[in-house]
Amino acid sequence: MANILWIDDEIDLLRAHILLLEQKGYCVSTATNGTDAIEMVRNQHFDLAFLDENMPGLSGLETLPRLKEAKPLLPVVMVTKSEEENIMDQAVGAQIADYLIKPVNPMQVLLSIKKHLHAKDLISEKQLADYRMEFSSIGTAISQARSMSEWMDLHRKLVSWRLKMLDSSDPSVRQILEMQQNEANTEFSKYIRNNYIEWFGKRADERPPMSPNLMRNKVFPLIDAGQKVLFVLIDNLRYDQWRAIEPLLADDWRTETDELYCTILPTSTQYARNAIFAGLMPLEIQQSFPDLWVYDEEEEGKNQFEEQLLQNQLQRLGKNYTVRYSKGNTLGGQRSPNAKELAQHQLSVVVYNFVDLMSHARTDSAMMKQLASDESAYLSLTRSWFQHSDLRQLLKEAAAQGLKVVITTDHGTTRVMRPVKVVGDRATSNNLRYKLGKNLNYSAKEVFEIRNPEAVHLPKPNVSSAYIFAYGDTFMAYPNNYNHFVNLYRDTFQHGGISLDEMLVPIITLSPLR
Repeated sequence: MANILWIDDEIDLLRAHILLLEQKGYCVSTATNGTDAIEMVRNQHFDLAFLDENMPGLSGLETLPRLKEAKPLLPVVMVTKSEEENIMDQAVGAQIADYLIKPVNPMQVLLSIKKHLHAKDLISEKQLADYRMEFSSIGTAISQARSMSEWMDLHRKLVSWRLKMLDSSDPSVRQILEMQQNEANTEFSKYIRNNYIEWFGKRADERPPMSPNLMRNKVFPLIDAGQKVLFVLIDNLRYDQWRAIEPLLADDWRTETDELYCTILPTSTQYARNAIFAGLMPLEIQQSFPDLWVYDEEEEGKNQFEEQLLQNQLQRLGKNYTVRYSKGNTLGGQRSPNAKELAQHQLSVVVYNFVDLMSHARTDSAMMKQLASDESAYLSLTRSWFQHSDLRQLLKEAAAQGLKVVITTDHGTTRVMRPVKVVGDRATSNNLRYKLGKNLNYSAKEVFEIRNPEAVHLPKPNVSSAYIFAYGDTFMAYPNNYNHFVNLYRDTFQHGGISLDEMLVPIITLSPLR
């Protein structure tokens, strides 16, 4: 049980409290002055200290920094008769863990101990109990989901539990949650297989919110209402990654809307991001602007024409906005735009590629794979990047300029574990989660096949070209050198196919607090 140090010049008056703590299993040591307490902390291990503020000799406020110097991580609870605000301010500024006003009662003392020594375990136990209670209802919801709005609600719920369980000490519960996530992806894949093609026979307002309508529905109305908008597209940002970085914006921004939209297939930058900026499906881009469309097998960069596609969309819709477009890359050394410069335009667009680079680097680099060894580490790395990024600084400056901000992504990513065999010719695209080719050989049960790409508004380089998409946590491997290929790409983060994390991604609207 925990070791507690209680420092008070009237320690004899606290014997009843100390006896209660010892009956609860705590080991309590005492000191009647600051000097003795400092020496004890230097030479013994304590998990928590109660410190009287008003003592002869060294006062509590004078003792506190010396205790922190001796043991910086020791939680110290200040106990005082005074309710003067300046004393509270000094104590808080000196990094006390808690503040109790005399006379303290035993339950206050116990609550403070539990809060600072047992909170993580108590929260974990409560979360595990809550998840066990909700497990069955989530399972029922997975089996009964019949609409995109129901799948979005489920995805939110599963992401919420994923974030709560990241630091759980019970691996069995994390495994159960992972199994439930896999079950959800299996059923979601069936839903996409049964409905995706049919969506394109309906009017745009009868489909789920999708990539081509994103700016028209979520960005342009804000500008038309008189707002200046900063549109931030973070390539490859999953919904759980957004939830991980959202608290870092709380000092400057209020989350006005927190929504999901469904990215088009393939869930890759070339298709999904171009569709966002063009306001068109890839087939319409290729037909209307053939010079701006690059097929998979061509070596030319696939996203070099986003600004032109955006300008074409604005012109087509009769929007005469003043526009600033830029790409930011924390690794590439480009200068980020200045918020004051952005505030001079009605629409400012910034594309950030770091999360996508991090995902690919994890595949290519053993060190990055170690740093982002699992979902928890992957989220932690995303949060750490954002915390120290120039993007965060840009958003802080944008809040000061009174801009409205829309944050989104072109697609998410998923952790792949199971290979499926595919055979194709040399012209077949090399993405692990989808293939475009004309002589594909595969098991139809293992992939979602679209033999008529025009039906879903996808271009094809040849008359017989077809698309296939991987489900869940699978990835496509060629039989040649199969084992080497599988060992190289298993347990990597990939995108292009069908999963909740890839297809249901965030579209967030932020308003400045001040």
